[in-house]
Amino acid sequence: MEIGLIILFAIFFGGIVMGVPVAFTLGLAALGGFLWEGISPAVAFQQMTAGMSSFSLLAIPFFIFAGEIMMHGGIAQRLINVAAGAVGWMRGGLGMVNVAASMLFGGISGSAVADASALGSVLIPAMKQKGYDTDYAVNVTVTASIAGIMIPPSHNMILYSLAAGGGISVSALFFAGIVPGVVMCLCLAVAAYVLAVRRGYPAEQWQGFGHLLRTFLDALPGLMTGVIILGGVLGGVFTVTESAAFGAIWALVATLVVYRGLTWETFKIALAASVRTTAVVLLLVGTATAFAYLLALYGFADMLTRGMLAISQDPTVILLLINVALLLLGCVMDMAALILITTPIFLPVVQQLGMDPVQFGMVVMMNLGLGLTTPPVGAVLFVGCAIGKIRMEQTMKGIWPFYAAILVALALTTYWPAVSLTLPRLLLGYGQ
Repeated sequence: MEIGLIILFAIFFGGIVMGVPVAFTLGLAALGGFLWEGISPAVAFQQMTAGMSSFSLLAIPFFIFAGEIMMHGGIAQRLINVAAGAVGWMRGGLGMVNVAASMLFGGISGSAVADASALGSVLIPAMKQKGYDTDYAVNVTVTASIAGIMIPPSHNMILYSLAAGGGISVSALFFAGIVPGVVMCLCLAVAAYVLAVRRGYPAEQWQGFGHLLRTFLDALPGLMTGVIILGGVLGGVFTVTESAAFGAIWALVATLVVYRGLTWETFKIALAASVRTTAVVLLLVGTATAFAYLLALYGFADMLTRGMLAISQDPTVILLLINVALLLLGCVMDMAALILITTPIFLPVVQQLGMDPVQFGMVVMMNLGLGLTTPPVGAVLFVGCAIGKIRMEQTMKGIWPFYAAILVALALTTYWPAVSLTLPRLLLGYGQ
């Protein structure tokens, strides 16, 4: 059995080193494991099919489609206007606007990459024009975009629920992400403000409460997408999957009828991007399910638990080790794949320490979200650097205060359960 586990990981890491896409690497590793154990390869395909057949996965294409529609339909600019009216008067005002807009857009799109693409294409050039350094503009944009993962809706939380065995409420995960996401953004805002003061960046002119109200009313149809999704779930009107479908319908109505910012060409672009992303996610789900089947067969989670407990019996130390492992893995692998791979491995460990699986979900989201902003494979960092027309090496010189801000929020989320569990308990009666 130990040889089978070695073969499984050897094929997997060998594929990663050679640059094979993660989904195919997982599938090949699982197939190799099944062949070694003398199990029919048909079982691997059965596991893949079973993994992709979950009803809750239907929410993912709807959330992705809604985010793409809003990104191409003019909602992003209106959310930026609201954020500018609310916090643009502060020193380094456009940095504050960037963080606030990410909170608003992230709560609608559910995607860090969409957040960075939509807001960065507007704010990074504007910040450069106002005299902000390019590295500052890019770093604020890419780190604040993690709000798209933490603040609901987030299709990554659906993947986490699936990887955990499907027994964790997606609604509880959604509401658990709100406070950690807001705390993280507040920490980023402090870092952005301190750097803005140190570098002498200007403040925008305060335009009054009347202007703020007008921009809010203009953005309200777009903001209603998030209200429909979360309100429907909280009120028991919709399931998460149904709320995702209604959210996508409302996004179409808002961009086509209200704003009239979605053209036939941009609609086709949004549709094609949604199909591509959904296909990649579902393939990952299928191959990761087969991979996780073999990990369970080999008892890898129990082996890891015993190994960590041999290092230390202190929960603080073990949680620190898990955080470090997730951070390092997030630097070199795709987020969706890591959620599907690491959740079955680490969740039994933290549950043995007494951590709630919903709280651990928020720890996973923030850790792997940070990985999206780190080299060498940080997708969000690539997007920000491409928009800002700056080399990654240049951005890394000034990004450390933003990393530190996220790590503060991560520590609070890891060691203070109330940060993530208060809202699910109050609004949904979770755990009662």
